[in-house]
Amino acid sequence: MTPNNNIKSWAAEDQPLYKMSSKGPKYLSDVELLAIIIQHGTAQLNAVELARTLLKSCQNSLQKFSKLSVAEIIGLKIKGIGKVKAVRILAAIELGSRRMEKNNFRKNIAHSADVVAHLKNLLQFENKEIFMILLLNQANKIIHEEVLSEGGITGTIADPRLIFKLAISHSATGFILCHNHPSGQLKPSRMDDQLTEKVKKGAVYFDIKLLDHLIVSTEGYYSYAEQSANW
Repeated sequence: MTPNNNIKSWAAEDQPLYKMSSKGPKYLSDVELLAIIIQHGTAQLNAVELARTLLKSCQNSLQKFSKLSVAEIIGLKIKGIGKVKAVRILAAIELGSRRMEKNNFRKNIAHSADVVAHLKNLLQFENKEIFMILLLNQANKIIHEEVLSEGGITGTIADPRLIFKLAISHSATGFILCHNHPSGQLKPSRMDDQLTEKVKKGAVYFDIKLLDHLIVSTEGYYSYAEQSANW
């Protein structure tokens, strides 16, 4: 690594670590933040250049990058990015995700929008379809949430029997269903419509109410309750 390529040879105010400690994370670019996580470069590329190469492999999209697995990051075959750095990067992304989850999650649900931010944060960047349920009590407070099923890129199936079993076992009076569309498409599929209708009708027999079925993606969300005049 040549002297000019060594981050330590840069002016202090240009070094990511110095900028982070003196100004705070908001003053750093995506590349600089990623470079701090990477820590060390190679003889050819410093940490900032490695970070730039990594992001470029995903069209400089943090959304696309966050969907990569450890194996996929290693599969990019970028010299200087091995398993340890790949794990470290994904751990940092997960921490950020959990921070947003705790900030956005409201225990009292008055409208679908109250829970959208929480669910979007959990599911929008997943590269496979995941189906979740939120169970609520009489006061519309969330008492339990659980993943019902995980599928592939194109879809997953939620079993109505499991939905009602969970609702009854937790003495829930209402519940919200949610799944993601990895493709970004928010329009419900025919299977989504059929499942929603089946579960909504079945819930009546147990004196439990399906409050909404939400579909989330990086493009936003779709709410059956908001879109249906007869909900």
